Amino acid sequence: MLNIVLFGPPGAGKGTQSERLIEKFGLVHLSTGDMFRMHISENTELGQKVKQIISDGLLVDDSITFAMLEFEMSKHPESKGFIFDGFPRTVSQAESLDKYLADKGLIISKVLQLDVNEDVIKERIALRQKVSGRADDGADKLIKRIDEYFSKTVHVLPYYASQNKLEKISGVGEIDVISANLFDAISAI
Repeated sequence: MLNIVLFGPPGAGKGTQSERLIEKFGLVHLSTGDMFRMHISENTELGQKVKQIISDGLLVDDSITFAMLEFEMSKHPESKGFIFDGFPRTVSQAESLDKYLADKGLIISKVLQLDVNEDVIKERIALRQKVSGRADDGADKLIKRIDEYFSKTVHVLPYYASQNKLEKISGVGEIDVISANLFDAISAI
């Protein structure tokens, strides 16, 4: 089973590239952001909790995030593998994910970091906000999300680097070129 963590700051292109990886490799996309938005739009009890946390620009509690992720994974027992998008965001989440997968005889195959500088991120998210109207893309929330990434989430990278699973891919340039670089990294596993 092929399990990929697609890593990068908000606006790095994880969603766009995930669609291409799904098509190419037949993987199931597990985006914590999409899961959170679904629960919010359906006004579930979990969605109400998550809505407040996200509206404050903070990360959702590990236990909530992991329980939701486990549930989504259990819905795809015949999958060729998963793309984890937006998870893990902390070292403790990465350790929990490794343990959960190990209990099932699985591992994270590769961590692909989409490398994008902060100016490009801000441009992309401003454009995305105009197009999609996503509530989590507002200017004040954007700054909090970027700060969260660079102050907390980025610390997950050394965890995977120490396992020789991390590969940095430029997330700037032609979408097709970025996709080809991701495909090559996965094909080399």
